[in-house]
Order: sequence, then structure tokens, then C-alpha cells
Amino acid sequence: MVSKDRRRRELARQKYARQQQRRDESVRRTKRRNVIVAGVVAVALAAGATAYASVTLIGGDRKGTTDDAAPAPSATADPCARPAPGSPSKKTWPKEPAMTVDAAASYTAELATTCGRITFAMDAAKAPHTVNSFAFLAGQGYFDHSRCHRLVDQRIYVLQCGDPKGTGEGTPGYTLPDENLKDPRLKGDVYPAGTVAMANRYDGTDPKTRNSGGSQFFLVYQDSPLPPNYTPFGRITGGMDVLKKIAAAGSRPDPATGNTAPNATVVIDKAVVQKS
Repeated sequence: MVSKDRRRRELARQKYARQQQRRDESVRRTKRRNVIVAGVVAVALAAGATAYASVTLIGGDRKGTTDDAAPAPSATADPCARPAPGSPSKKTWPKEPAMTVDAAASYTAELATTCGRITFAMDAAKAPHTVNSFAFLAGQGYFDHSRCHRLVDQRIYVLQCGDPKGTGEGTPGYTLPDENLKDPRLKGDVYPAGTVAMANRYDGTDPKTRNSGGSQFFLVYQDSPLPPNYTPFGRITGGMDVLKKIAAAGSRPDPATGNTAPNATVVIDKAVVQKS
């Protein structure tokens, strides 16, 4: 007859095995989900040999149970510095800012981050609403002290920023129209390395979820197969090495949001837009 102590040990071993299996499955699910969105859930869809993405805002993909434990912190060294003093913005606006952008002018954005400087040129002629909003939000300090909350490093390769809440749920209070979706640089349904594009809540099927961009944007650090659903409005001109450094530090599942968060502490200390 099996002793009570031995039986308890066996039950404990089985419980641990179940916990580990659930954690492993959660990691695999999160890594497979390849969409860039302002929401917190990404569902990977296969289209032939290419993985495409669509989005929903129904919460994280990890269901908590009494047996689940939070994942252990990553042992990866953080390559970034400490954030500058300050708190993320809590500002919102009831409607899109008035159009003040000059479609004939050149605009450059500079992100001073804890990991280094990233600069990109913005195309006001092809994406006037998006560039106008980005310049407005930068001028309001909306991006300052916000962390880049999402890093996708499998199948698609992007760093997502622009949410002061750091959860993927934050918005400036208004939405933007989709723009420039027929940009020839998106040929073959690939967002090339160096692209800066807006996240949105398009779910891949319902046209009512179109035109749902806000403040969140993503930086593509390696060619990424994505359907042309996300407004491309900029091109990285400096700091690709910074993005590669962030990507090299890897990512980890965030059970609270369903995102894969960068192991690096990526915070935008200051965002500035200049017109020339």
C-alpha cells in the first residue's frame, strides 16, 4: 500500500507537471500570435505558408486558475538605462486634433529612449491624419515616460509603443482613419524593415473595426509578413541598432495583458517632432 506521504508527493509532482505544461502552452500560444494591434489579443491566421494577423479586444489569452503561478522573471540582462524621472501621460481628447500638418513639408520624429535614440521620417503627404496626430501628441508630451509594451520576435519582428498605460489598451480618446494602405513598399504583404506604422483594432473581418488607429505605433526591425491593414506613416532613419539590441534581449509573456513584453526596459523619455 502506498504511504500517505508518498501519495502526497506524487500528487504534488503531478500538480507541478500540470502547471509547467500550462505555462509552456501559454508561451507557445503567445509567441504564435503575430498581430500588431492596440488591443491585447492577437490571433495568428495561416494563409498558405504565410502567417497573417488579425485582432480583437477581448482580453488576454491566458486564463488564470488556482494552480497557475506567475512566470519567473527573465534572466536576460537588461541592456537599457533607467528611465528619466516622470510619469506617463493621462491626457485624452474627445476628437481628432485639427489638421495643422503641412502635406508639402518634411517631418522627423525623434524618440529619446532608455535604450538609445530612434529617429524616423514621416510622410505627411500620404498619411496626413496620422502624421498630424503623431505630431500633436508628441507636442503634448503624450508619449513621454511611456514604455514600449510589446515586442514580437517570431514570424513578425516589431516593437510596439505609444500607450502611456503600457497595457495595449490605452488610446488618446479619438480614432484615426486608415491611410496609405496601398503603399508600394508593402508589396507582397510584407512590412519591410524600417517601417513605422499605426496599430489599430481591425479584427480582420468586420469593416466597422476599420479606421481605429489611435496613439499606438510599431517599429519594424526585420521584414515582417503582415496584410496591409496598418497605416505606414514613417521610415526609420536612425536607431535600427537600438531596435536590434532590444530584440536581442528577447521577450516574455505578460499574463496580465496577453502581450509579449520586451525583457529590455524600453521607455520613451522624450518624443519630439520637427518640421523642415
